[in-house]
Amino acid sequence: MIEIKALASSSSGNCYHVTDGMTPLLIEVGVSFREIQRGINFTVTGLAGALITHEHGDHSKAARDIMFAGVDAYASWGTFNALHLGGHRSNIVQSLQQFTVGSWTILPFESIHDAAEPLNFLLASGDEKLVYLTDTAYCPYRFKGLTHVMIECNYALDILNRNVESGAVPAAMKRRIMKSHMSIDTAKGFLQANNLTRVREVWLIHLSDGNSDAERFKREVQAVTGKPVIVAEKRVTGTIA
Repeated sequence: MIEIKALASSSSGNCYHVTDGMTPLLIEVGVSFREIQRGINFTVTGLAGALITHEHGDHSKAARDIMFAGVDAYASWGTFNALHLGGHRSNIVQSLQQFTVGSWTILPFESIHDAAEPLNFLLASGDEKLVYLTDTAYCPYRFKGLTHVMIECNYALDILNRNVESGAVPAAMKRRIMKSHMSIDTAKGFLQANNLTRVREVWLIHLSDGNSDAERFKREVQAVTGKPVIVAEKRVTGTIA
């Protein structure tokens, strides 16, 4: 059974521990290596790999350290190149070319973001499927048989507009956010466009510190999906059992 633990989820750092009970993985390594160690109870050597969506620091901060610790990293050529990383722990993957890590079958697919070669991931194990969507303006794909959804809800347009009007967010930053991150309305549209019959839980991830509303987003997504919704915490200090 797929189990998800958010170690960090925000514009300042993202890292998630995901396991199917056989093969533990990290998705993103955007916090310090020490935080990752604490978050997984110092079991780094038990990790089968780390999936990295793109080179921005809030997703890749510990990439070099993770690889140095003996964990294989999986990312696009553009991501590794932008991070100046290589070696036998760097596994280059390509959009729409499936690969396996232990008991997982993983399909990368492109995201719409201002990065070198950003990817998101569909992970399958047995009869369970997890889609991971972050740092993308939208997702053009639809997925069958999903059981778990991790989806960016970075901002709400009305909150973002208020912050621009107040001067808290520059107009140029608003344009960048809208071109490279997923809004709550876009996230809801994606969820409504997919068959969620088998979905057990929806995780809302990568909420903006200033342009989001966690409780509101949770209510709205529950209303359109009828599924349990979990808002990933910004930082989790406890360890995985």
